[in-house]
Amino acid sequence: MAGADLATLVARGLPVHEARWLIEEFSDASALESAVERRLAGEPLQYVIGHWPFRSLDLVVDEHVLIPRPETEELVDVALVELAAAGAAAPRILDLGCGSGAIGLALLAELEERGVLATLVALDASPAALSIARRNALANGLTRVSFVESSWFDALDPSLRAGFDLVVANPPYVAASEMAGLDPVLAYEPRSALVAPDTAAAPGFGDLALIIAGAREWMRERSALVCEHGTSQGDAALAAARAAGFSDVEDHVDMAGHARILVARRA
Repeated sequence: MAGADLATLVARGLPVHEARWLIEEFSDASALESAVERRLAGEPLQYVIGHWPFRSLDLVVDEHVLIPRPETEELVDVALVELAAAGAAAPRILDLGCGSGAIGLALLAELEERGVLATLVALDASPAALSIARRNALANGLTRVSFVESSWFDALDPSLRAGFDLVVANPPYVAASEMAGLDPVLAYEPRSALVAPDTAAAPGFGDLALIIAGAREWMRERSALVCEHGTSQGDAALAAARAAGFSDVEDHVDMAGHARILVARRA
């Protein structure tokens, strides 16, 4: 597009990099104008363009799934280390609340690059989110995955108990009382993927508590649970993991210096 078009979008209030991105994404003038109006109204750029990079993948995203974020990329790094330590030749992975499929699909892709053929069970309570995850698996050529509509472990096949080498999750962990003070962009993301009930242990800890308490029975020996949590929930996560019978637990700090990723290992 001509430089004048870029200048016009910047004059309307778009940052230069966003204006350039939209021009590159939308060659049709009408589609570009619609995208600009959506962005100027506050809709996240990721939803406006309809896809977003996550590690080596390009993922379809819309209002039914969370926008992939850098701290979740860090979770994938932690999960890969845990899988390497476990040493399973063909690991089986469970992705709880998979959303766009970002975590589980990234693990499949990167393990395949290393010559490791993992299998993935990706579950979510949202049929719309599962539809997006299926599209992302297909678009990225990842076939060793099955999708399950389930609220956490409720609809998992009982035959899978004690069958996973890795359980990963980026569950809702924001308290309802915290939403008003957070980035306004979160208002565009699915509330059910963000907000969790409070518990006595911590605000917004309800879904994490269920996952930590229920994960161990689905895990093989020498497996790990890797969970993202809120920055004020580290102590609650560690205590919950110990109470659930995990013998080896730790909390990883993200690149911003916040306790963020629980690792609970089954010996």
